[in-house]
Amino acid sequence: MTKLILAAAASALALAAPLMAHQHASHADHGETHALDTAAFNKMHGEAVSGAINHPTRKEDRVRDVHRHPAEVLAFFHVGPEMKVGEYSPGGGWYSRLLGHYLGGEGQLVGLYNNPLTATADPARQQRIRDMAAGFGKEVAGYTGLPAEKFSGMTLETIPADQKGTFDRILVIRALHGITRAGIADTEIRAMRELLKDDGMIGIVQHRAKDDAPWSYANGTKGYLKQQDVIDFMRLNGFTLVAASEVNANPMDTANHPEGVWEMPPTLATKREDLKDKGESDRMTLLFKKSA
Repeated sequence: MTKLILAAAASALALAAPLMAHQHASHADHGETHALDTAAFNKMHGEAVSGAINHPTRKEDRVRDVHRHPAEVLAFFHVGPEMKVGEYSPGGGWYSRLLGHYLGGEGQLVGLYNNPLTATADPARQQRIRDMAAGFGKEVAGYTGLPAEKFSGMTLETIPADQKGTFDRILVIRALHGITRAGIADTEIRAMRELLKDDGMIGIVQHRAKDDAPWSYANGTKGYLKQQDVIDFMRLNGFTLVAASEVNANPMDTANHPEGVWEMPPTLATKREDLKDKGESDRMTLLFKKSA
């Protein structure tokens, strides 16, 4: 059984080689993007990825793996199990459980939370953000059964000097629309840039609007952003696109729902029968490195 699991993981990782931006003509202006060596990643880390994905505590989470492709995403973002990784805006624990198992041995997982001073003017809500960051280690320990000291959390309110330039990767998973809508995306991304090593990278998975979607639909309020807008935004904030993958694409998502992405599974906010079997949202998967 173990051999079958590892073989399946290896096959999944092989799929992580990205389908490049020629599928979206408007992205061509940024030139050809280049895949990192996913075959080498598979050889080095395939067993560790498989172990994390197939851990018994992820039994319920694995139902969504078919839509979220965790093996392929970790390979595409080249997240090694020895790395220091920030998970931005953790919510619900789906990725925290996976990353906790994957990084809980050699690596380090840090939950990164909004700067409470820019996220809200309400002192009580500001304190809740600080409390969530302080409790992240204990939360992930509860998910994984690993010691809480293997994990930590911090807000982006101030960046401690000893944290600057220490992160290998930061993952922003289905979270960019929220801070875009709130008008704090630029300050949040720039704070993350301070945390990254010179060769550090940000991996983004984000609900994708159609290229011709109006601003009123693609401004974050519906959960969808245009891929080109995200690439341009990241460039303006000190990042260069390394590679783009279609691993999380879903052509069955029309991305034009009146109530936004939350009409799609798994939320199904409006209980539309025609969306129940469409899978999850169409998503861009982009990898960026710090610009010089």
